[in-house]
Amino acid sequence: MGKPFGDFIRAARDSIQPESLGLPDRGRRRSPGLRRLDLATRAGISVEYLTRIEQGRDRNPSAAVVNALADALGLGPSERNHLRYLAKITGDTCSAHARPAPLRRHVRPSVLTTLRLLEPGIAIVTNRLGDILAHTSGYESITDGTGLLDADPPNLTRYVFTDPRARAFFTDWDDVADEQAFDLWLAPSVENSDWLTAELAPVAGSDFTRRLHRHVVPRRGTLRLTHPAGHELHLLRETFELPTDTQQLVVFLPADERAAQAVDQLHRPPHGRLRSIS
Repeated sequence: MGKPFGDFIRAARDSIQPESLGLPDRGRRRSPGLRRLDLATRAGISVEYLTRIEQGRDRNPSAAVVNALADALGLGPSERNHLRYLAKITGDTCSAHARPAPLRRHVRPSVLTTLRLLEPGIAIVTNRLGDILAHTSGYESITDGTGLLDADPPNLTRYVFTDPRARAFFTDWDDVADEQAFDLWLAPSVENSDWLTAELAPVAGSDFTRRLHRHVVPRRGTLRLTHPAGHELHLLRETFELPTDTQQLVVFLPADERAAQAVDQLHRPPHGRLRSIS
């Protein structure tokens, strides 16, 4: 998974205009954004140490250094949380015993029961790799004809980056692609890294790898879909973490009356169908 902490620092530094921090314009530069010297000075660390961090040669920054860099970069709450998380997993990769276990793909019976209670609503159980582990019939109805559930097992991340139909289905494809790439960092393990390098990256191409290492915290606004049947769907998303399983239960709700009517038209009896994919 590379040097995520250093990549984030470099990407954040490149995105900052010095004038926005009250720093003087030092003329044309070979690279955009904030100079390494200026960031090091604001964070109270040496340029040499910052260089080692960005290049991945120092993988164990202290909490004080992480917070100082967050302050110096002017990060918001979401970006700060992500920076702390990257610092943790970057340090973990140096110790084999600290690596997390592979992701579970089995959905507990109680979670499946919860999905049944949500019928005929739209809901899925997924993990950070994008595997769709279980879904309601409502989810199947809004994705019918898109190819999303055709694979065995279906994987949202692979679909977004490798299936041409995804760009037509997701109205805001760029935003969805940013979300899927970002979420891959939230469950790092040896298995994930192998899957990324051996299976996904070769077929997803540079568009995927660029997003993966950009570390842009996604906005996760209203999900807009263009169904092959011609319906425009605007859906709100509520995500419930299942930390014991490193999985998420995601419930999709119509954002307006037009979306609610479209969902009703797409959903066909019999109600109460539920499919689990292990």
